[in-house]
Parts: sequence; C-alpha cells; structure tokens
Amino acid sequence: MIITKNDVLWNYGATFLKIASSIIILPLILKMMPPETVGVWTVFTTITTFANLLDFGFNPSFARNITYVFSGVKELNVSGFEKIDSCDSVEINYGLLKGVISAMKWIYLRMALVLLVILSTVGTYYIYTILQNYKGDKQEVYIAWILLCVINTYNLFTLYYDSLLQGKGLVKRSKQIIIIGYLVYLAIAMLFILFGFGLIAIVTAQISSTIIIRILSHRAFFTAEMKQKLSDSTPRDKKQILDIIYPNALKVGLTSLGGFVIQKSSMIIGALYLSLENIASYGISMQFIAVISSLASIYLATFIPKIVHLRVVEDIKSIRKIYLQGELVLVLSYLVGGGMFLLIGPFLLGLIGSQTKLMPLSLLVLALLLSFVETNLSNAGNILLTKNDVPFFVSSLVSGVFIIAGLFVSLRYMQAGLLAILVVPLLVNLFYQGWKWPVEVMKDLKVNMLDLFKN
Repeated sequence: MIITKNDVLWNYGATFLKIASSIIILPLILKMMPPETVGVWTVFTTITTFANLLDFGFNPSFARNITYVFSGVKELNVSGFEKIDSCDSVEINYGLLKGVISAMKWIYLRMALVLLVILSTVGTYYIYTILQNYKGDKQEVYIAWILLCVINTYNLFTLYYDSLLQGKGLVKRSKQIIIIGYLVYLAIAMLFILFGFGLIAIVTAQISSTIIIRILSHRAFFTAEMKQKLSDSTPRDKKQILDIIYPNALKVGLTSLGGFVIQKSSMIIGALYLSLENIASYGISMQFIAVISSLASIYLATFIPKIVHLRVVEDIKSIRKIYLQGELVLVLSYLVGGGMFLLIGPFLLGLIGSQTKLMPLSLLVLALLLSFVETNLSNAGNILLTKNDVPFFVSSLVSGVFIIAGLFVSLRYMQAGLLAILVVPLLVNLFYQGWKWPVEVMKDLKVNMLDLFKN
C-alpha cells in the first residue's frame, strides 16, 4: 500500500480542475440563467448529494475491507481487523477479493433500484411543489429532472468502482480519471449552456462525464492480470461477506444520514419557507465555501487507505504524523482560503455581472465557521473508521433530529430566515459532536494540544 505526496498532488490537481470548471461554468450559469433557475439548479445539486447518501455507508466500508484484503488479511471481521506482521510478505486472497466484489455488485444493484423509485415518486412531487410559483420554463426543468434521475441511478449502481480503486490504493489513477471526467463535463456544459439549453446542458454534461469515469475506472482496476487471478479463484460466499460488512456499514450509513441532515437539510427545508432568490444566494455562497472544505480535507482523505494499512501493521507513529499534517492543512486552508473569499468573493460576482448575490458578510463568517467545524468532525470520523468501528453513529442521528426540529421551528414560527439555516446546525454541532470525536482521535493517537501547536 504505497501512497505518497505524489498522490496528494494528483488529488489537488483533480480538486483544482473541479474548482476551475466551477469558476468557468458558474459565471455562465449566473449570467445566462435567472436567479429562480439558479435556485432550482441548487436544489438539483442537493438532491444529487441525497442520492449518494443511499449508498448508506457501504462505499467506505467496502473500500476499507478491500484495503484489508490487499494488506494481506485472510479473514474479514465484523469489528476490528486481523493484524499482520509488517515484516511478512503480502499474499492477496483473491477468493476473498472476488467474494467482496460479488457482494458489492449485489448490494448496489438493489440500492440503485430503490433510488430510482424514490426519485421518480417523492422526488418528482418535491420538484412539482417548488415549481408552483416558478416563472421560467417548467418543461425544461422536468426534462432535466428526468435525466438527473437516470444518471444518479447509474452512478449509484456503479459506485463500487470507487471502493475498488481507493481500497487498492490507486489514488493517483483514480484522480487522473476524475480529471478526464471534469474536462469532458466542462467542454459539454460550456457548449450547451452557450447554446441556451440551461439546466439540460448541465445534466447532459454530468451524464457524459459519469459514463466516461466509470469506463476508465473499470479498465484501471480490472487489468488482464487481475481478471485472470479472479477467474482462477473460488469466491467466498457473498452472503457471509455481507453479514460481516453490514453491521458497520449500517452504522456508517446512519452516520451519513445524520451528516447529510446536518449539512443539507438547511437547503431542503429552507426551500419550503424562503424565496428561491434567498436559496440561490445561500447555495452559491456554500458552493464557494465547499471548495475551501474540499481543499482542507484533501491531504487526510488521500492517505485514508494508507492509514487502514498502517492499522493492520500496528504503525501508530506513522498515523499520528499523517493526522498532524492533515490538521495543519485544514487550519491553513480555512485561514487563507476563507480570508480570500471574504475579501474578494463579492467583488468577483460583481465583476462577472452575476444576477445572484452572496449572503451578507456576517452570514458568510458564520458559514465558514460552520464548515470548519463540520470538516474537522468529518476528518476525525474518517480516522476512527480506519479501526473498523463506528462509535459516533448514535450522536450523529441525534444531532440530525435536533437540527431538523430547530430548522422547522426557527423558519416556520420565528421567520429567522438565512440566519437560522446557519446558526441551528452550528449550535447543535458545538454542543457535542464538534468537539467529542476530534478529542477521541487525539486520545487514540496520543496527540495533545502541544503537538498540534508544534505542528
């Protein structure tokens, strides 16, 4: 399991291209589309995130167990993992690998069918509801919505390719593939938007990009040698593997649900009580901040497969070093990136003649603080997950319930507007989750505050 700073650089490259594509596409979207349509596009983006949520924790669980297999373990465990002497030569159990792949295909097919039913029924009714006062072309929105349903279903069905590449440690290769996908997305989206296809242009670009990424991912993992070794192996029973992976996957799924509620329910609930113009302002602001969050978490995310491997060989010292470096990147990203965003963000939107404005400065500061707390919490959770244990799933669900209740009360009865969308999740996070799990990581890795300052 060799992951180096070269992999980190490719990860930054993929993220940079994502940012660059957003910088190029966003002005076209803001200039060519009215704020109402931008609001619908923001809702589409949130629904896409919800579609990924239906993975329900299997993707990181499968990726983690794929890493265990490539680290040389012979058996998978419900909790914890088989430890290997770092001096031993790694012998991959291809029968176990073949069984895990079979289990992934089985579960993702069923997840994709469930998603298709939800999007075509509940999702369609939700889109119908928010379009009641929509002044633009509703037919365009519905066509784009149908296409979005199709590509989200296909994306979920083939999501196990991500687990295979990440689990094997092919970080650089996966990021190179993503870069190709972004280039395709960028070319098609720009062309179609300029021709006036609106929302349909964006969704069509997503379809093309996703299909190409999946084709290249399949080729990257299933090499001729891999196909031959899998063909010569007898697969482990997929039901047995699912029974092993399911408990922690369920916990991670519930945690993801809580995380989705914390991060995205503001958009879903807010769209029912606020104008689409306000939702567009919130959505555009959070997209800029999401760029900072992505940059802040790249370093640690790149090394997650390596950390899983280091757990197997019991090298805590190396994990501690990676964690401290990841925290340094996190803090610097928010200090530098957040400061630049506050200073030049409004100016840049004014420069391109955007019809949609950012939130007021005070709300942008709150949004940055909320994002920092959530990103630090996410990093801590990813570190704890490498132990094949999920200690935080209950607190995540409880936090989600309190956030939903707080948003409904503050928006429906207090008319608190955009302020509520930021303050409610921030206060709920700071009450427990925001500090609890980062502290647990520091205890696990024997890191103290002095180590953080030294870093």
